[in-house]
Amino acid sequence: MIHHNSHMVHLMALGAAVFYGAADFTGGLAARSVNAVLVVLASQGTGLLLLALLMPFLPESLPAPADLWWGAAAGTAGGAGVALLYRALAIGAMAVVAPTTAVCAVAIPVVVAVAMGERPGLQAASGIALGIVSILLVSQQPPSDPQAAPAQAPARRRGLGTAFASGVTIGLFFLALAQTRTEAGMWPLLVSRATTVSVFALIALATKQSLQMTTGVRLLCASGGAMDMIANALYLVAVRVGPLSVVVTLASLYPASTVLLARMVVGERLGFVQMGGVVCALVSVVLIVSGT
Repeated sequence: MIHHNSHMVHLMALGAAVFYGAADFTGGLAARSVNAVLVVLASQGTGLLLLALLMPFLPESLPAPADLWWGAAAGTAGGAGVALLYRALAIGAMAVVAPTTAVCAVAIPVVVAVAMGERPGLQAASGIALGIVSILLVSQQPPSDPQAAPAQAPARRRGLGTAFASGVTIGLFFLALAQTRTEAGMWPLLVSRATTVSVFALIALATKQSLQMTTGVRLLCASGGAMDMIANALYLVAVRVGPLSVVVTLASLYPASTVLLARMVVGERLGFVQMGGVVCALVSVVLIVSGT
């Protein structure tokens, strides 16, 4: 039974990675045409609406106040993480920002899990380490990218602190959700998303954002928000059953799915290093899955 359970956990965590990656891809496309704050507001708002509509049909759950507080903390950290990430992408080179953020986001929960007594076996630990390497490789921009020009060395460093802060806050988002109890059902996620949407609504008001969007961009935001919500739900269920270090690593392999989608949908060509990263991600999955 345990073994069967662990396979389910692995599948859910990997499902989360696929949906996170797809949500990032659609969000990134939308952010090319409208302000990032608006993209976050529209996509997270869609996710919130979707979950609110589904709540009556989900199994009955009894959240304790602590579960809701953890949800609010996750929403605050997640919202800050996304805002910082977009800021870092705007001022720094994507090739530096994306891997820095993703690696911090996975390293923090893993370090905390080990500090709290989780001991992944050698094989799973190797898989986790390789997973972190794969995130670094997959997120590198191919050298033909003008963003990777050597003249941008100061800009690369400029985005670094913001990217690091973004990774830390996203790591805290993963950690906060992991503290909620199974009995709380999806309530912590609802509170988390409501918190993020409120924060971004305030930012949009304060910066007097125009809320104009084309139908195409609206659809991108809506689908991104729905996929992000599915990813969060899968992560939440998986992390309550499985070990945090393993679940968070598998769920954090999402840059691989973003890169593959960019390849298939927009025809972005993959650099040699990125291909290596995708291969590392696959090997890391095999190691983690067979080692736990």
